[in-house]
Amino acid sequence: MADTSPCSTGDDLCALVLRTTDNEWLAKASNWLLAKPAAILFLVVIGIIVRWLLHRLIDRLTGRAAVGALPGVLARGKVPQAFLERTAGVAERRQQRADTMGGLLKSISTGVIASVVLFMVVAELGYNIAPLIASAGILGVALGFGAQSLVKDFLSGIFMILEDQYGVGDVVDLGPATGTIEAVGLRVTRLRDVNGTVWYVRNGEILAVGNMSQNWARTVLDIPVAYSEDLDRVRAVLADVAHDLWEDAEYRPDILEEPEVWGVERWDPDGVVVRVVLKTAPLEQWGVAREMRERIKQRFDTEGIEIPLQQRVVWNRTDPHHPAPAEPAPTEPTPAEAKGRQSTTDDPPIG
Repeated sequence: MADTSPCSTGDDLCALVLRTTDNEWLAKASNWLLAKPAAILFLVVIGIIVRWLLHRLIDRLTGRAAVGALPGVLARGKVPQAFLERTAGVAERRQQRADTMGGLLKSISTGVIASVVLFMVVAELGYNIAPLIASAGILGVALGFGAQSLVKDFLSGIFMILEDQYGVGDVVDLGPATGTIEAVGLRVTRLRDVNGTVWYVRNGEILAVGNMSQNWARTVLDIPVAYSEDLDRVRAVLADVAHDLWEDAEYRPDILEEPEVWGVERWDPDGVVVRVVLKTAPLEQWGVAREMRERIKQRFDTEGIEIPLQQRVVWNRTDPHHPAPAEPAPTEPTPAEAKGRQSTTDDPPIG
């Protein structure tokens, strides 16, 4: 006798429904009405749990990244506590960077988990997902070739933020433009130069970054003096001026270490150049340099130290192979010229 059961071999759910309801249609539909929805719901719940765990892990990592310590070079300096008062902007930038990276990682993890769950649901419904995976691969290759610059900009932006190459408020040199960072995005960085011009630089086009305000800075002053000055005396005066600024309460939070006079930097046509350096807090090197120049000028005037003026010596030489032409010798006037000159002299005055 042939088996007329509507349930396939091994389909326990179908057999259970058939025995319970004695309804072949319900038995056949039980797989779609109960088994597959339950499997899909299970996959969705698992995806939500995995997403929640990943987001918790990302929040913990970004939370640790947002809490930073004072750099060692500053902590060993003279005034770490005074410097801590001005690190609110740095802490805010660190928090913004952590939030940006956290949001990006959360978006990536959510997209990956949603894609995996979607493919698993399609497979559970009985469809072949191989064409879908192949189509997704082809679409990815097409987008990669068609939007290479866009992908490059986004990847560069991600690594710039992750590596903290610069942030809002930093003064940087990006090659095409130099100025203060106003906004850092995944695709474009916006900065404003000293003239007020706003520059938009694509992250993928940035090959090198010069950050002039990260952790600490340095004021470098090249002071010219006349060749006739005593260099030992000049060094002593410069060291004294720099030390006075270092001890000044107004500039105490800005100068991190004892200033140094490095000595003669070079010889210029007009004088000797002596170099003075001061390690400063970020973004304070320019203010310290201006104050140092004013104090050095006043002290040099008091001490009688000469600041050289621009001097130029011009040599006028004649090429021995091409001597200058000799002046023509005077010639005797002809009788007609002599007569004309005499008649002009003998003319009576008019009037």
